[in-house]
Amino acid sequence: MGDQTLLSVVPRLILITDLGRVSERILLEKTAAALDGGVDAVLLRERQLDAAHMLALAARLRELTASADAQLFVHTQADIAHAVGADGVHVSRHDIATIPQIRRWLDLQGSPMACSASCHNAAELRRAAEAGADFALLSPVFATASHPGAPALGVDAFRRLAATAGIPVVALGGINMNNRRLLDGYGVAVIRALLEATSPREAACALSLRP
Repeated sequence: MGDQTLLSVVPRLILITDLGRVSERILLEKTAAALDGGVDAVLLRERQLDAAHMLALAARLRELTASADAQLFVHTQADIAHAVGADGVHVSRHDIATIPQIRRWLDLQGSPMACSASCHNAAELRRAAEAGADFALLSPVFATASHPGAPALGVDAFRRLAATAGIPVVALGGINMNNRRLLDGYGVAVIRALLEATSPREAACALSLRP
């Protein structure tokens, strides 16, 4: 992990937003319930929104996460993360090399914060570690409807990659209440398992492996 890390605890259960699945009202309702059930970080990932709408949604999610003592990460847009006082910025695998620049810009704004990155293989994990990422989302562990046809890593390969990554790794892709325990010892990030759950609070409790 890079010397500049600002993350004391790697999230155990991350909710990734997806307005393609639910309305904004439902997203906020389910996020609040999931936070109550054990979600300790929310990743705002809505690339289709204009800046004003993204800012407004980020501000609302900051209120929800702050009241639950949870973290908020904003995908790519460091300016929005800075504006709402988020805890971190998340970048795609294509933007891993920008992490040092993002950190420098945030430092200049007086908003030092954590950075995370999406990765899919050992080379990307290595680049993320070298760039100073605080942790990586490694995917897809299981087959997922979000990326149909993408080959899944499987649990064994995920664990091998995570063990040699050099930074903490959080599992992403096809994770649900049926397979969560196969990844015990690792944090997980989910979309459908919470946003499509009848009871996001109960689902979050199960996914966070609360006793």
